[in-house]
Amino acid sequence: METTPLRTKILENVVRKSNLKQKVFDNTFAAFNLLKDTLFEMAAEMDDELDGKLDRRVRLEYRDRGKFEAQLQIANDLLIFQMHTDTFSFDQNHTVWQNAYVQQNPDNAYCGVINIYNFLSDSFKYNRNADEGYMIGRIFINREQFFFVEGKGQNSMRVMNFGSAALDRESLIPILESAINYSLNFDPLMPPFEVNKRVTVDQFNTKMDNSKFVTGKRLGYEFNVDDI
Repeated sequence: METTPLRTKILENVVRKSNLKQKVFDNTFAAFNLLKDTLFEMAAEMDDELDGKLDRRVRLEYRDRGKFEAQLQIANDLLIFQMHTDTFSFDQNHTVWQNAYVQQNPDNAYCGVINIYNFLSDSFKYNRNADEGYMIGRIFINREQFFFVEGKGQNSMRVMNFGSAALDRESLIPILESAINYSLNFDPLMPPFEVNKRVTVDQFNTKMDNSKFVTGKRLGYEFNVDDI
């Protein structure tokens, strides 16, 4: 069967997109491993600095949760870092398309992503599976190892600076410190009275370590992305 012009175009596109996305994945995976190493070192350093200053029941602990996930517990806060295995581009209204580096070559906009979530540590300790966590940041890495960050309190590499620096250990530190600092200052608020005014018999008959009562830092309040 003779190859048609459309089939040729399809095959060329398969080769180009596959190679591009594999390169992005490899860079993101390398960045995530570097993030885990950096987080482990930071946790050890902070633990040493806090020695003798904290109640023994207060924990500061790093935990590797597998190839694509890691966590840092600081007192009552739990930060979970999760690498998505897919590669993404951006919708046409995203600010990234105003970036000169991306305008030079749209392939530069294809990125892997590392998400940063904030939970209450007790949600995991007591198996409160209905509790809510919040995405507070995400790191985007492209085929050339360039990166930018979106998130609460994140100012180190905004989208308009994308293409000016590759992600390394030195650039990860302010990202991680900003996420930790935001979480520590992101205090739980008592939900409005209306949120919990009705409960069921089943909720009270369920053991508290598997409670169906929902808890979250902003339960009943809007969680805005005002500084992203």
